[in-house]
Amino acid sequence: MRIGDPCADPGRSVRGLRMDPAKPPPPPLKMSSLASASCEPPGPEPQEKKPLKPCCACPETKKARDACIIEKGEEHCGPLIEAHKECMRALGFKV
Repeated sequence: MRIGDPCADPGRSVRGLRMDPAKPPPPPLKMSSLASASCEPPGPEPQEKKPLKPCCACPETKKARDACIIEKGEEHCGPLIEAHKECMRALGFKV
């Protein structure tokens, strides 16, 4: 038997604490809500806004323009096409 050998005494752990094999281990310690709240970030960081894609810009004018082109043909929808282009330009797209 060696000194400090945890196997020499089944009721002794490596750190010298008595462990009762019949007793379940204690539950893990929990931090108080105050301590845990101070360690966590306050919430999700404000993310940078993703740039608007041309396909998603101006859905109202796009829908009207597309419906007109399907029903009447492109040559009959000039004002709706121009309205959609103006909307796109207002959002910074080069059309």
